[in-house]
Amino acid sequence: MHLPDIITGGPGNVVLRSLVVYLALILGLRLFGKRELSQLSVIDLVFILLISNAVQNAMVGPDASLTGGLLAAATLFAVNFVLKRLMYRHRRIDRLVEGEPVMLVYHGHIKQDNLDKVQMSRDELEEAVREHGLASVSQVDLAVLEMDGNISVLSNEFQNKTRRRRRGHKVIGKNQSTQ
Repeated sequence: MHLPDIITGGPGNVVLRSLVVYLALILGLRLFGKRELSQLSVIDLVFILLISNAVQNAMVGPDASLTGGLLAAATLFAVNFVLKRLMYRHRRIDRLVEGEPVMLVYHGHIKQDNLDKVQMSRDELEEAVREHGLASVSQVDLAVLEMDGNISVLSNEFQNKTRRRRRGHKVIGKNQSTQ
């Protein structure tokens, strides 16, 4: 009995393996938690580097050639392009892959159930609030853990919004556009 070339070897094997690894990593990162993605620590960086090294052989199998590596990379680009298109066109797929924003604070009151859901401590929330230039959670009108893992904070009766990014935060005031 002969198995198809796509399973036993050849270019089809690299494509199939790359596709499976890509989808498995998306699932793993989705389960891992969006909060972690925007707040990359040294441990997270090392983890990502080790994961990329660990899955390399799973993608190319015995084909360690330049062609095999380029085919794996091309497959990842193609699958990423298709997935992004699907997410753009289908809200359900987008929610499945990206998740939804989670409200952490509303009118100065912490939503403890939501903090528990995203596994964020009060100390971490208070730190994020301070990073947005506010002294305490009581000054926050709305704080949301966004789908990309950033925390957005609205204050002063929703007049000022800050959104923490990896390199500081951006303040969007009453007369400014969000671009």
